Amino acid sequence: MWDALTNWLNLWVGQIEATVFQNVVLPVVYNLGFGGYAEDAFTGTEWLLVGLVQIAVMVLILGPLERLRPVEVVTDRAAIRTDILYTLIHRLGLFRLAMFFLLAPLMDGIEGHLRLLGWQRVNVEDWWPGVTSIPLISFSLYLALFDLLDYWYHRLSHTYRWWWSLHAVHHSQRQMTLWSDNRNHLLDDILRDFVFAAVALAVGVEPSQYVLLVALSQLLQSLQHANLRLHFGWLGERLLISPRFHRTHHAVGLGHEKRATAEKPARLGGCNYGVIFPWWDMLFGTADFTDVYHPTGIRDQMPPPAGRARSYGDGFLSQQWLGIKRLLRLG
Repeated sequence: MWDALTNWLNLWVGQIEATVFQNVVLPVVYNLGFGGYAEDAFTGTEWLLVGLVQIAVMVLILGPLERLRPVEVVTDRAAIRTDILYTLIHRLGLFRLAMFFLLAPLMDGIEGHLRLLGWQRVNVEDWWPGVTSIPLISFSLYLALFDLLDYWYHRLSHTYRWWWSLHAVHHSQRQMTLWSDNRNHLLDDILRDFVFAAVALAVGVEPSQYVLLVALSQLLQSLQHANLRLHFGWLGERLLISPRFHRTHHAVGLGHEKRATAEKPARLGGCNYGVIFPWWDMLFGTADFTDVYHPTGIRDQMPPPAGRARSYGDGFLSQQWLGIKRLLRLG
């Protein structure tokens, strides 16, 4: 049944992708003089369509849910518009296109050198022949594997001060909505894409599977960041990350730093680093299943005496520039 559904979905999506590619993307590619990249543009078309589906789900389903059960009244509309810009850049494939020209030659060169040394991919499908080769099982294994990688990538970005200086862009949104997931510093995104591309290369994930893995993860993260008073109950909270669980990670003075004690001041750390599943937080002792919906943001954004009224930027360009200044410790 799964194979039949997958084949039907691939056929249906493939027909739409081919139509859009032939009638929209390919003419643009040739008119711009990039005919040599026509094959790669076909992959870009897949990212574009997946992004359009995600945005449709966000607008038609998550948006009404936010209005139905909001955690707080949204007052800073300009900040939301900035988050929408980040979302369009990432979900419609613009960032992926830039990463292709930047990372693809590098990854191809690495793979070529490794093959000369006799290296072969460690395909997940080969772990348990006859079982892990089943598409649904292999996809589930890839999903869990990349989620574990995401947990540690995310946790380390809260551990090292240089890394936090970039990741802080994501936490600077004081009114989280369904659009907030993609508010990231571009340097952090480049680093993340390189790490995940390297792991995908190592474990042999197929490009079509990788697109689906990324799309599913992004859509779930849009739900988690939504201004939505929603949890999944005692058991559900421990199976899938809810908006309440992830909101705790964004909570001021709680989710992205260890609390101050008499012996030590507040410092980098926090809780609820998981991206899809809370299992890794539970396993490594960083889960906090509080039922409180805390205010979000960064402590030093707060006015004195709680914080330092520090600015993290009011728009896309200022957020990127201030992230670089923090990284280089300029001011």
